[in-house]
Amino acid sequence: MERKNGFNTKLLHDKTSLGYAQREILPPVSQVNAFRYESAEELERVFQHKSAGFAYTRVGNPTTAAFERRINELEGGVGAVATSSGMAAVTAALLAVVQSGDEIIAGSGLYGGTIDLFRDFGKLGIRVVYVQETSEQTVKRLITDRTKAVFAELVGNPSLAILDVPKVSAVAHAAGVPLFVDSTTATPYLVKPLDLGADVVVHSTSKYINGGGNSIGGIVVDGGKFPWDFKKHEALADFARYGKLAFSVRLRTDLWENFGGCMAPANAFLSYIGADTLGLRMDRICYNAEKLALALAKLPEIEVNYPTLPGNPFASLAKSELGGRGGGILTFRAGSKERAFRVINALKFAMIASNIGDLRTLVIHPASTLFLHSNREAREAAGVYDDTVRVSVGIEDVDDLIDDFTSAVKASFQS
Repeated sequence: MERKNGFNTKLLHDKTSLGYAQREILPPVSQVNAFRYESAEELERVFQHKSAGFAYTRVGNPTTAAFERRINELEGGVGAVATSSGMAAVTAALLAVVQSGDEIIAGSGLYGGTIDLFRDFGKLGIRVVYVQETSEQTVKRLITDRTKAVFAELVGNPSLAILDVPKVSAVAHAAGVPLFVDSTTATPYLVKPLDLGADVVVHSTSKYINGGGNSIGGIVVDGGKFPWDFKKHEALADFARYGKLAFSVRLRTDLWENFGGCMAPANAFLSYIGADTLGLRMDRICYNAEKLALALAKLPEIEVNYPTLPGNPFASLAKSELGGRGGGILTFRAGSKERAFRVINALKFAMIASNIGDLRTLVIHPASTLFLHSNREAREAAGVYDDTVRVSVGIEDVDDLIDDFTSAVKASFQS
């Protein structure tokens, strides 16, 4: 039996990393608006999707396409569409399958920006029904004839709740409903949600996939296996002739194209080369995060949340779905907002910034920033309290991080 390549070898040497026209080892940056053709007939065929080619970068670009192929291969999908941001990815993916009068079941412990988006969905006549915990029991109880999608984060940001993808997808599929998973915090290095039963995966590529904190972007990956019922999913009815690929075709040729949320070629290039080190970075980040969480858990002054800590309710799912890794985020409660601020301000290495997945360790007070527009109930459902500190762990030497955070915590309680 032929041996399968490991993640890093596959990333650097599989087919999506080969085949550039001038034998480049990286995709060239096609930093152009439009593409020239020799005849009007030739351009017409491209516009009609009868000939391969690119016409206008909002509709397609070689650099962006190279990045799409790379992430699609990592996730094991049938097609991917890169977007201008992670929020654009969530928006385009869901609006491809829902319309006014439809419902989405969503976990309540979502990223604050997604909650804000779903509030806007309500103004369009799309109802989002939240569940306190996204489980097979809660989802099954809430599915109705109007439910067109279940949406959840695989690892909550910042709740760190882990979705049981096989069980939730089974319940959704039994009702003819697809499962959309935001896997930004997990990355395809830790888990491939499509292999576990998810139907569509979205990422904010600005985070771990890019890794360098230098470009905003998002991506939607279609698993291509969901048996769409076009009477139930009327938003896809005009694309019924494409069968299981109806979602991908509508996404690319309709919603994404018309809304104009394309990824810039330069951002696609930066994210492409950032992804080269995804496996190496995630190894170090997960190692650092667990070591830091274990060290901080020994401090009586704070309450630490990290999936692989002893007694964490999601430890078993971290083992079965994430290969025993807990990801790159940890949170802790400092006792009060004032004390949380003192800890943050006392740190030497951690940067106070709102991103995650950077090479550098980043820290933020979510309640006063990311969840500023959410009410107390929504914040607490997402694991955000007035004294919560979120840490996106980087690749620094872990002993330095432990010393930095330990000193900051102790200093804050002496003030």
